[in-house]
Formats: sequence, C-alpha cells, structure tokens
Amino acid sequence: MADFDIKDNLRKAFLAGVGAVAIGVEKSEELVDEFVAKGKMSVEEGKALNTELTRKVKEETQNAQDTMLRTRLAAMSSADRAQYADRVAALVKEFDEESKDSAAGEKNASAK
Repeated sequence: MADFDIKDNLRKAFLAGVGAVAIGVEKSEELVDEFVAKGKMSVEEGKALNTELTRKVKEETQNAQDTMLRTRLAAMSSADRAQYADRVAALVKEFDEESKDSAAGEKNASAK
C-alpha cells in the first residue's frame, strides 16, 4: 500500500483551495469590471463589491489556515505542541527584531 502523508495531503488541499479562491476572485473582478463597463453597475458599486469580495477571500483563507493548523496540532503530542509553540515564539521575536532594524534603517536613510 502506498504511503499516506497527511501533512503533504493537507498542504496540497490547502493550496488547491487557495488557488480556487484566487481564480474565483479574478473571475468575480472581471465580471464586476464588465458590469461597470456596460453601465449595469456604477463604479462605486463595483469598488464596494470588490472590497467585500476581497474581505471574504481573506476571511475564508484565514479559516482554511486555522483548520489546517488545528489538524496539525491535533496530530501532535502535548510536548510536541509545546516545542512548536516555542519555535513559533522564537520566529515571531526574530521577525519583530528584523522589522525594528528595517524601520530604523529606513528612518536613517530618509534623514540623510
């Protein structure tokens, strides 16, 4: 029987979902642009609809990410989850420090 890698399959399913959402957004934006061009919808209505679609896509993407993370965490032992949380906390600290360094560098460059 072939090996079944749940992590890889979850990743593939997530990426497929994100791809489908992205295609849906593109098609929706094209449709809105077409309606605006034909006068069936005002520019403001089109902008509002595009804003709402973008918000919904972000929300659905976040929900998918949360589900994937919950599934991954559920497959871990308590000790593995603690190690994972420590790794994430270290990465957050690293990114925060990089952001501060980057902001300070930009501030110094603009002061010259």
